[in-house]
Amino acid sequence: MLKDFVDKKHCLFVDEVSDWEEAIRKCCIPIIEDGTVTEEYPGEIIRCVKEYGPYIVLIPGVAMPHSQEGGDMVKKTTISFMKLQKPVVFDESDPDSYADLFFTLASCNPDDHLKNMQELSALLENEDLVEELHDIKDENDLLRLAEKYNL
Repeated sequence: MLKDFVDKKHCLFVDEVSDWEEAIRKCCIPIIEDGTVTEEYPGEIIRCVKEYGPYIVLIPGVAMPHSQEGGDMVKKTTISFMKLQKPVVFDESDPDSYADLFFTLASCNPDDHLKNMQELSALLENEDLVEELHDIKDENDLLRLAEKYNL
């Protein structure tokens, strides 16, 4: 999976963004550019987070931007990756609602969505890997982890 992010050009490494909304817009750039999702998809994710709260923060430090409500905005199924050097906070009143790792899901249907979530969950179960992901700086670091963990 990690190697696929690099091979598909579905990864970004960003120093800093102004807020979580900019983080959502940025993490969608690779999948907008390759036609996986429409330009409206990040706005739909932002709308859902505003409506439902920061449901996309899976664990402290890790966000999974996605929206099942924006299904018509998704043309292909994939997952992309973004690493922020400086984390963003989704809810100032919740100290655990920050993220520097963004795994953006795009799913054409509920079955694909479930498959994406299962693949990502399996990856996130490896606490050592997640800890190392928080420290990476670029594609070379990501490829090193892909080789180390056979992902």
